[in-house]
Parts: sequence; structure tokens; C-alpha cells
Amino acid sequence: MVLLAKAALGLGGTLVLAGAYTMREGVIRIDVDEFRSGGSHVHLWVPAAAVPMVLHFVGEKHLHHACDQARETMPILHAIAKELKKYPEAEFVDVDDGDEHVRVRTHTGKLQIDIDAPDEKVHVLCPLSTIEDVTIQLGQPASGA
Repeated sequence: MVLLAKAALGLGGTLVLAGAYTMREGVIRIDVDEFRSGGSHVHLWVPAAAVPMVLHFVGEKHLHHACDQARETMPILHAIAKELKKYPEAEFVDVDDGDEHVRVRTHTGKLQIDIDAPDEKVHVLCPLSTIEDVTIQLGQPASGA
């Protein structure tokens, strides 16, 4: 019985540490709601630390073409993400056109994009550190392809 309790405690501790490690950078949140007949409602929450890790498991042949096309822009995106970290609370776009509203800003170290229109709402929240990590990985030359 004591051995079973120790095993459960070890497994529980491992799960807590794995969860804390995975959630350390926060969450990428994507919410899309379409207010029309047959409209979609997509709410996706992904641990931000998982995205750069998953890129290591994607086959190189699948990423090679996209990386080649984006290679010129990755250093620019990396520089932008790095510079945005200097502005943790800044508003870059705020357009209010009647019943439509678009807002792009950084908030607590995350890029936040909000689009509110009568027929749809789109909200995206992504940590800047994740954007920076992904641009570094995609900007590196492919090995062995």
C-alpha cells in the first residue's frame, strides 16, 4: 500500500511539473465566432511552449518549401517580435468604423488582435516569446534537405 502511494505521489508530482513547464509561457488563444446561419464557433487554447516543440516533430520535407519561401521575412519578423517585447503595453492599431472595431496591441507580453464586427468576432492572443522562438526555428537553414 505504501509503495502504491509513493508511485501515485511520484506520478502526480511529475504531472504537475510537466504542466507547469508546458504552461510557463502562457497560452495561445484563438476565438472565432461567426454570427450567421451555419456559422462557425472555434475556440482553441494551446500551450505556447508546445508550438516550438511541435515544430521539431514536423517532417522536414513538409516544412522545407514553406521555410524557403519565408526565409527572407523571418529575420524581419524575429526583429519585430524582439522589439515588441520592449513595449509590453502598447496599442498599434485601433480602428472604430461604426459597428466594426479592429484593435492590435501588446498586452502583458502578448500580441493581442481583436476584430469585432456584426457578423463575426475574432480574438487572437499569442505570447511574443513564442513568435520569436518560431521565427528563429523557421529562419534557420534546413539540415539535410
